[in-house]
Amino acid sequence: MTHDLDDRMHFAIDLARRAGELGLKYFRDLDNLAVESKGHQDLVSEGDREVELFIRAAIAKAYPQDGIVGEEHAAVTGTTGHVWVIDPIDGTANFVRGIPAWCVVIACARNGETIVGVIHEPSTGETFYGRLGGGAFLNGKPIKASDAASLSEGAVGTGLSNRASTKNVIILISLIMAEGGVFYRNASGALMLAYAASGRLLGYIEEHMNSWDCLAGMLLVEEAGGRVLKADPKTVVSQGTQVIAGGKHIFSRLQLLGESSFLPTR
Repeated sequence: MTHDLDDRMHFAIDLARRAGELGLKYFRDLDNLAVESKGHQDLVSEGDREVELFIRAAIAKAYPQDGIVGEEHAAVTGTTGHVWVIDPIDGTANFVRGIPAWCVVIACARNGETIVGVIHEPSTGETFYGRLGGGAFLNGKPIKASDAASLSEGAVGTGLSNRASTKNVIILISLIMAEGGVFYRNASGALMLAYAASGRLLGYIEEHMNSWDCLAGMLLVEEAGGRVLKADPKTVVSQGTQVIAGGKHIFSRLQLLGESSFLPTR
């Protein structure tokens, strides 16, 4: 089992980096990039679609019996209990505007439990990765979630969801700042979760995230010694989840902030 997990992790690392190279080709030629917009937060580009097709083809070749769930194309049902959950470009709003804060996200779940997570940021060459029970790493070096116990010791990542109320985020930010903390947002939830796993952020809170944005990062936070709000394995892949994640000493505080800002999701 451990050997299989390692194989899947290394496959995902290599694939995310190759997909990132493809994404960079589009990123470096934005003048010719086709983009569809349904609002600031809801964008899709030719790059998103082509990178996802590239990732899907590689998975279908290496693991033909596994399922695939992605942001831009229809789900593929598998027979093994394994599902690859992918976001070809998380942070599309940044990507299409030339802001170098976007990433390729690849997770693998088994019966609803995430077993492999990779978040690759092509613009910096940083690859965050880990597997269940194997720790979390950044370009080969172990990473560790924050040891901070107070919100005044760093920043908390926050996100906006089309499925959540903007006023709830305003409440959350107000509560963070009332305790001497600051909020951070770079428009890529997956990347902010990677930053929480590596201790750059105290944690991350978002009322609702799709599975392709959060599964990899939530696994990394746990493998880096942090804690996360447990998602329902029966629904998380298809329906997403509320996300609260961070260092083990600050997590209970983050959870209280989330409970004070958001309505319960289940």
